[in-house]
Amino acid sequence: MVLIPVEIEFFEEDKKIVLSDPSSVSNLRKAFYGTSEGAVIFLFPEEALYVLDVRNGKCTGEDGAEISFNHLASHFTNIPRLMTRYYAFKDWRDRGLVIRPVSEATENYERATTHKYPSPGYEVPIYDVSARLYTEDNLSIVDNVEIGERMYFGDWYGQYGTYKADKHGRFSKLDIYETLFLMRHGSLTLENTDEETLLREAKKNNEFFEPIYSVYEDWRLRGFVVKSGFKFGTHFRIYFPGASPSRGQDDWIHSKHVLHVFPRDMRLLTSELSRAIRVAHSVKKTFILAIPGEKAPEKIPADFLLYHRKKEGIETPDDGKPRYLMLSLNEDEKISGSYLAGAIESSKAVGLNLMLAIVDRETSVTYYRVRRIELKDSRYEYYEIDWKQP
Repeated sequence: MVLIPVEIEFFEEDKKIVLSDPSSVSNLRKAFYGTSEGAVIFLFPEEALYVLDVRNGKCTGEDGAEISFNHLASHFTNIPRLMTRYYAFKDWRDRGLVIRPVSEATENYERATTHKYPSPGYEVPIYDVSARLYTEDNLSIVDNVEIGERMYFGDWYGQYGTYKADKHGRFSKLDIYETLFLMRHGSLTLENTDEETLLREAKKNNEFFEPIYSVYEDWRLRGFVVKSGFKFGTHFRIYFPGASPSRGQDDWIHSKHVLHVFPRDMRLLTSELSRAIRVAHSVKKTFILAIPGEKAPEKIPADFLLYHRKKEGIETPDDGKPRYLMLSLNEDEKISGSYLAGAIESSKAVGLNLMLAIVDRETSVTYYRVRRIELKDSRYEYYEIDWKQP
């Protein structure tokens, strides 16, 4: 289909981008572009770039000279990650969906969804046993066979015998998080060191040990079984309250959730976060993100309001409300836990779920929906992040 050329005019002094041709105004107004003022439409920068890129557009300056895509973009260098934002905008528009400036968010839309997780409460068993800590290995050994069996088969602490072969071997191994947890709550003692030394050595091996442990403790105290998530590229895998390795089933009990901890001071590439989410999705596990910290984060401005689909057709500003707040990121960008928490806080403030739009180096866009988990009486907030196909 040949598109009728769309002509826009750029006023450099006040950075206004104006569409005044009557037929073009009518077409773009129906598609929810720009801001209408009388007989003209004022476009925001990403819309104007889209017109030049996709809709056979032509831009001229006040002197009548043609302005190229790059020349127009060069006037908006004050916008962070302009090309990342643009290609996220383009992808959403290319799907036939409406995308609007985040500045139009003027109310609480009450469209954010939460997922309630069971939290029946849990009393930690008192084992009153000693173990030996192997500091460089981040584990401790309980060589009291009777109590080691009870720890493992009763409450799924540690690994008795061998992974997936608990009758092969007699001793129980506790990882560093289980060791500290049982020292604090289950009367475990260490025969060769104390809690203060364990913490000091653990932080040498992992500077984020304490916030990661605090998340482990938060879930364990609510009755969830929390085990290593190494095989899935996350800190932990999660089993719901009541899970046990000793139910008499022939098959190994598979977890359905993985939990990754993103401390506020930690920075990581968005590609690493994306990889972990996709791995979880590929093995049919729910990816849970923890951003520990009790202080409310500062709000980080998102990029766009997203309208989505409905039963028949699409949502529009005329007959519906936006569904998501979009934060666009590129695959080589490093973000902090604090930054992501701030973006989530912005979405909560307007009653929407956050949509992460990650733009790769080929400008393909992958979407991840962020949905809050309600974990009763928890001091932290947790989020399910799932791959979303708009």
